[in-house]
Amino acid sequence: MIKRPFTLLLLLALISCLDSRENKLQRFLIQGNDAAARQSYGEAKRYYMEALKMDSCFVDGWNNLGTVYYKEKHFAEALDAYSNALHCNSKMRMALLNRSNTYYELNKYPEAMADINAFAALGRDTLISHLSRGLIFTRTQQFDSAIRSFKKALEMNEAHVETLVNLGTVYYYKKQYDSARVFLDKAIELQPSEPNAFNAYALLELDNGNSSEALRRVNQALALRKNDPYFLNNRGYIFITLNEMEKALADIDKSIGEDPYNAWAYRNKGIYYLEAKDAAAALRVLERAVKLDSTVSKLYYYLGEANLLSGRRDEACMYLRKAFAKGDLTLEKLRVKCASKK
Repeated sequence: MIKRPFTLLLLLALISCLDSRENKLQRFLIQGNDAAARQSYGEAKRYYMEALKMDSCFVDGWNNLGTVYYKEKHFAEALDAYSNALHCNSKMRMALLNRSNTYYELNKYPEAMADINAFAALGRDTLISHLSRGLIFTRTQQFDSAIRSFKKALEMNEAHVETLVNLGTVYYYKKQYDSARVFLDKAIELQPSEPNAFNAYALLELDNGNSSEALRRVNQALALRKNDPYFLNNRGYIFITLNEMEKALADIDKSIGEDPYNAWAYRNKGIYYLEAKDAAAALRVLERAVKLDSTVSKLYYYLGEANLLSGRRDEACMYLRKAFAKGDLTLEKLRVKCASKK
């Protein structure tokens, strides 16, 4: 008779402890989320880590910690956090989506596709899964597959501006400029404050030899999103085509300062150095670009040119043959530049 109430008290104490533990976890999560919303990322990480000290399989803590790292562009750390969340719960859809986005930023496209497919398999295909696939297909230059994915996204929401811009961009890559204009015009009509549409239009105009119009369009983009590293980089490239080299270098350097992981900016800085006949500097930044993302347009061509400028003919022709294989150099030009290396 004496032991029964003691057992009951012990049980109540355990329940109270568990309740307190869960409350503390949720409190740390809420505090971390609040700090993250204020962009106080260091503070947010401290709260999430306190929760994870209490429960190493607190999946919301791992997922949200990964998102803070992602926002800081610390993609390797973000990948570890999302992977820890999925180790604890392999069916956490949000972590699968977030890890797919992280793999994409790390240029690990098969892994990104596997995660987005797993995300969709746990529920159903959504606009976001079609959009994500389209972005991966675009980055890997599978443009027809990208178009199909983006159009599936539009079937779910024909007024989705981000998808319209991406479709316009893919048609630009395919040099189908009339189709590109249709989707970009629709995006601007629906959302005149969407800077990515003006940025894509700038590239389209540049491809068609309209550098002044391209400059006007990219300035529209920058007016809507000041100091965007991609827009700055594109304006820098436009300035190169206009032979305004000091302005070009200022924009490209500012772009790299805002985002040191954009391979396109290093490619464009390489072009700047090629124009300045500085082979060593061109090689340095172009080699940095190829390490970041070898799919960047005409990157191998410019590496070939930089090696020719530095007198390294064998290396130059190796890169120029790669450029030819990617369609960035004609066979005639390849033969002219590497006459004995057909």
